[in-house]
Amino acid sequence: MEKRQLGNTDLYTSPIVFGGNVFGWTLNEKESFEMLDQVINSGFNTIDTADVYSRWADGNNGGESEEIIGKWIKERGNRDAVNIITKVGSDMGQGHKDLTEAYILKAADASLKRLQTDHIDLYLTHWDDDKTPVEETLGAYEKLIKAGKVRYIGASNLSPERLTASLDASKNDGLPKYEVFQPGYNLYDRQEFEEGVAKICKNEGLGVITYFSLASGFLTGKYRSEEDFKGKARASFTEKYLDEKGKEILAALDDIAEKHNVSQAGVSLAWLLHKPVVTAPIASATKSKHLQAFTEAAELSLSTEDMEQLDAASSYKELT
Repeated sequence: MEKRQLGNTDLYTSPIVFGGNVFGWTLNEKESFEMLDQVINSGFNTIDTADVYSRWADGNNGGESEEIIGKWIKERGNRDAVNIITKVGSDMGQGHKDLTEAYILKAADASLKRLQTDHIDLYLTHWDDDKTPVEETLGAYEKLIKAGKVRYIGASNLSPERLTASLDASKNDGLPKYEVFQPGYNLYDRQEFEEGVAKICKNEGLGVITYFSLASGFLTGKYRSEEDFKGKARASFTEKYLDEKGKEILAALDDIAEKHNVSQAGVSLAWLLHKPVVTAPIASATKSKHLQAFTEAAELSLSTEDMEQLDAASSYKELT
């Protein structure tokens, strides 16, 4: 399986990054271990998580995903075979987002302890706090890199202005540079990224790892009516996609999936992989059969006509 370089780093990721937000939420520890084994055995080598995963679930405090990954790494003894991405900045109970130096240094140590490792391969600013000077945040990362606790840094959910300011500070002040950006981006949700930071990522050579790559499961094709959402943990995230645009996208996915004899999820992920600015999409799975879409996407070659059909079905130009 062809590996892709993550920005200007020596890290290489498999075409699909596995999303660890399901660990400690929709998958318990035993199920998570089984899924992680299958992910690695299928040829995928990068796991994305965050300190805040999965704080939103009843009874959770955050850190559950990192703890499970850490236990799995220790038990399997395979740290060198896996890239670990985790994040900092979310509200972990303090009541606000935080990118101050003191907080980042403390949070990084907590993540390392939960992950049972001495280093994080890629450490991301998860959310901006909109007040801490970018120089202070990057200065904290510099300390972590010099200490060997973090190899490379990236960012998620920054505005074009704050991302540009951060990149300028790296150039002007000799501070570490964000090498990877993680936007919410998929066939349905295109406009914010494409008209926002996409050009910056391209011009600066940033790797791009997309989250919500399957629109919370909508782009798998399994949600077609209100009935399909009943009793589903992700219903609150997914129902919004079931509009006319969503139905047009599903129709295009059905057509192309049938043409290539693959799943709708495989086509959705392949569409992202065929976008030149995208390094790899993040996708989660809760069942073994879901991983088939990862392999399909990695192997699927979409034609120009396929891409044009998907682009047309998911167009947002008329909404602007």
